[in-house]
Parts: sequence; C-alpha cells; structure tokens
Amino acid sequence: MPGARAFARRVLEEWGVCGRTHDVLLCVSELATNALLHGVPPGRGFLLRLLPYTDCVRVEVHDSGRGVPAVSPPSPEDDCGESGRGLLLVAGLADAWGVGERVPGKVVWCEFATTTAVSARSTRSSPVPPGSSPRSAVPPTPASPSPARW
Repeated sequence: MPGARAFARRVLEEWGVCGRTHDVLLCVSELATNALLHGVPPGRGFLLRLLPYTDCVRVEVHDSGRGVPAVSPPSPEDDCGESGRGLLLVAGLADAWGVGERVPGKVVWCEFATTTAVSARSTRSSPVPPGSSPRSAVPPTPASPSPARW
C-alpha cells in the first residue's frame, strides 16, 4: 500500500487539495487492500484512479473480483479490529461511496468534498461535463486529458 498512498499524496499535492488528505489516503489504503485481498487473483493487479471534480476528488479502485462489498458492523468476536472494518472506515470518512460494475469485476469508489477547486488548479480538466454532477459524469474521452492513474 505504500506505493498507492505515495501516488495519491503526490496527485493531491499537485492538484492543491487542502484539508482532506489524510482521509483520502486512509481510504486509498483500505480500498487498495480490499482489492488485493478479495478482488484480484494471484498475480493480477488493480487500477487506482483519482479524478478531479470542481467540488470533490473521486477515488476509484478497479479490480477483477466478483461480488459486491458491503459494510459489516463490528461484531463482539472481532474486538481485535484486525480485519473487516475497511469499508466501515470508508463509509465514515468519505462524503459518498459506492460500487459499480465492470467487466470483469467491479469498481469501488469514494468521494471527498474539497476546499479548493481542483480542476481550476490542475492542468488536467475535470471529466465532469458542464451542468453535470460527478455521479452522472461519463468517463473522459481519449481526446481529453486523463485522470491520474497508478
């Protein structure tokens, strides 16, 4: 996870994102760990994307695993807190999160409101079409600047 966190930190600094860096980095770690543990077969990887929107940053982790992850409340038997709480953290820290389909697998995403208009500070343009919200945006076309990928 150090590589995924370092990548996300560099991108957030480049975009001038203020105030939510620690939350974003923790969620990057949790989603990437979940992808490695549950979403990819041995020898395969995952895709981490950060997308700059006018009012938020979106983190996406794409993997080829089946199933839909869900938040599990902590149980008394799991007092050690070693596993099973990643999505609980993501749900508590992110302003929104969800799961989407992809072939093969899924994309787990989360969004964080930012105190800076990241697309205005970045040389990359926002993938959000004018008048759209981040959730209704289409992926950037090949002719547009791409989001940050690791």
